[in-house]
Amino acid sequence: MMVGMASEQTRTTTPPPLRTSATGEPPRTVTRAWGTRLLVVGIVLAALNLRPAITSLGALLEEVRDGLGMSGSVAGLLTSVPPLCFAVFGVMAPRLARRFGPGAVVCAGMTAITAGLLLRPYAGGTAGFLAASALALMGIAVSNVLMPVIVKRHFPDRVGTMTGLYSMALALGTATAAAITVPMTEALGGSWQTGLALWAGLAAAAVLPWLPLARDRGTAPGGARTEGERQERGPRPARQAHARVPQSSAAPLCITRSRTAWALAVFFGLQATAAYITMGWMPQIFRDAGVPASTAGLLLAVTMAMGVPLAFVIPRVATRLPHQGPIVLALGGCGLVGYAGLYLAPAGGAWAWALLLGIANCAFPLALTMVGMRARTGAGVAQLSAFAQSTGYLISIPGPLLVGVLYQHSGGWGLPLALMAALMVPQTVVGVLAGRDRTVEEEAAR
Repeated sequence: MMVGMASEQTRTTTPPPLRTSATGEPPRTVTRAWGTRLLVVGIVLAALNLRPAITSLGALLEEVRDGLGMSGSVAGLLTSVPPLCFAVFGVMAPRLARRFGPGAVVCAGMTAITAGLLLRPYAGGTAGFLAASALALMGIAVSNVLMPVIVKRHFPDRVGTMTGLYSMALALGTATAAAITVPMTEALGGSWQTGLALWAGLAAAAVLPWLPLARDRGTAPGGARTEGERQERGPRPARQAHARVPQSSAAPLCITRSRTAWALAVFFGLQATAAYITMGWMPQIFRDAGVPASTAGLLLAVTMAMGVPLAFVIPRVATRLPHQGPIVLALGGCGLVGYAGLYLAPAGGAWAWALLLGIANCAFPLALTMVGMRARTGAGVAQLSAFAQSTGYLISIPGPLLVGVLYQHSGGWGLPLALMAALMVPQTVVGVLAGRDRTVEEEAAR
């Protein structure tokens, strides 16, 4: 028995890798495992913070308007600030990531969100509120662009699963902020400033896991190489043999030559238009129909919460289909029915319309998934993500502002809802085109 125990101890304490590896492979494997877990935690916490800055404001928009003395048109401008910031700052993300590393940029982004959310309720006046909001949205913008890049680089064989995970976390953060901002505000004395500032705490928590990841310069956690890096680096003889060959794959793509990139950018822009109109104005639609403020916030939360399960399911289904057009058609149909219901019976069928519009808003995780599928390389994903999101958010800027102007001058929601329904048609068309099985590298090369 003692011999057996000794033999077992020998097998457990002196495994072959420790005897044969001069580079300490087992400790590095542990480091890689913990690095991967830390990266997953960082992705989830970052995703949780990508929308509360917007939906918490939507839930308290009437109180903010009264407190700052905003007109309907100025409030419409306020709801257009997120896509404007996403367009302006999102295009900078790939360049910043190349210089400082994606981990450092996301860490800085989470810090900017924290500072912006903490400052904006107390900045004083509309201009200060807008400036502090822009700081938070700048952090959201760069993180928006880099999430698909980080997933493609570190999880190349699990793009659908990881995209679904952070899309689900994003939807959870969106829905939670919409659901509990009003009750929390009332519980803390009814000050909208306090209700908005509380979300800085969640953003501060997201900074922590990205601090050690800020040293990332493109390698996988713990020093592990991704598949793409192994192919690029290759064995030493292969690198020497190809040392004189121009690395055209490293050169930036002429992304504007790709029809798929343009279709994806327009699809991204139109779904963002619908999403920001929904987040910014849907509670007001229900409140104008006689729904209490807390219930209106809860309805928005239901809309956003639909993205929690569907944001995990849709990317996984999309990666298994050669063409994502059928998913686009289903989401567009739900959106059209939801807008019609808001016009015909906003209060009577409120819960049904909230559910349908929540399904329609899942065009966002689908768009993110297609960004990862329509490019072959990490560099291609970075360029496509920056182009599609920046161009898309530029396209989405007029939507929420126009809804505010139409609402103020028409005195009702008929014209704004007609505009939302009309935009759903081209969104569906370009989404079908973006869902075709091809890559931007192939199209740009032609």
